[in-house]
This record gives sequence, structure tokens and C-alpha cells, in this order.
Amino acid sequence: MKIDFQVLRAGRYEVDGYVYDSKEEPKILMTGKWNRSMSYQPCDAEGEPLPGTELKEVWRAADFPKNDKFQYTHFAHKINSFDTAPKKLLASDSRLRPDRYALEMGDLSKAGAEKSNLEETQRAEKRCRDEKNQPFTPRWFALTGEVATTPWGDLEVYEYNGKYSEHRASVDNSNFDDGTDSKSIEFNPWQYGNIEAGSNKKVE
Repeated sequence: MKIDFQVLRAGRYEVDGYVYDSKEEPKILMTGKWNRSMSYQPCDAEGEPLPGTELKEVWRAADFPKNDKFQYTHFAHKINSFDTAPKKLLASDSRLRPDRYALEMGDLSKAGAEKSNLEETQRAEKRCRDEKNQPFTPRWFALTGEVATTPWGDLEVYEYNGKYSEHRASVDNSNFDDGTDSKSIEFNPWQYGNIEAGSNKKVE
């Protein structure tokens, strides 16, 4: 199956395309707006709708929450909410990002400052690793040994190692509850827990 889309100049966000079979012949016409809804209709070899068929909607984007100046979707709100946070929230969870939270609260000045602080901490963490000659080792992914050719050059390929699922299952199946407020956890996604103190403890 092959899907080929092209942006139409006539209207903003509008796209048209076809689903092709193994013989490179169009079978289904796709049309709509990529940010609102998409519909399909069976078509002939020329890409024209088949007689007796009608356009059917495949999906439609949910309305944005009211009074949301950043136009976050309901899904974005859900994954950023502490109400949906799992037990024993990881310090690397993006819910804990101070810049993200400040932006959500509408404090653009603080959001910018927090973002700069995070970037400087990231650079400091890399300098610390370089000085100790310790390469970054992802906890939840492993190198496959494969190399993929991309528009940005040849890149090493990682794959999920399954360890997070094991960690999550272990926590969810336990009676773990130390009373810690998730919001009080300091955001720290880096390999070294305390850069200033020179600690080399990996973040859990």
C-alpha cells in the first residue's frame, strides 16, 4: 500500500491523495484538512470517484478546550496532568519540567528562564560525562547495531528494551505509596543526579 499526499494551494491545510495497490494503481481517494478531518472514497484507475460511492469521514480532530490560549488538545492536557501521573513518577517525566509548567500557567518570562537553566544543565551534564569518559547510556533503549540512512546522515538505530514495562509493572503491582507529592519531585532526566556536587549517580 502506498499513500501519496500533496498540499493544495487553494486552501490552507487542505490535502488530497490516493491509496495505491501493489500495481501502483489508485484505489482510494483521500481528501480533507490534515488539522481537522480526513475522508475517503473508492476511485477508478484515473483517480475519479466510483459511481454509487460516497465520501466517508475517517477521522475528525476533537475540539480544543475552551479558553486555552496555547490550543492544547484534550489529549495534550491529559498527558501533562498530574492527575494522570503513575505511581512513583520518574524524575525524567515531562510533567515535571519547570519551563513547561510555567508556560502552562502563562508565565512566559519564567518559562524562558527555566528553559535556559535546563539547557545549561544539559551542557554541564555532557561536560561531566566527557571529563569522566563515560558515554551516555539510555536506560530504556539499546543499540541494535544497525545504521539508518536519513536526510541528516547515517544514524545508529535504537530499539526499546522492554525494561520500562518491567519497571512499571513492578510498581503498579506493589503497594508502593510513600506519600510523596508528585509535584515536589525535581525534574532531572540526565545521567548524573547532581552536577554541582559532582555526583555520578544515574537518575532513576
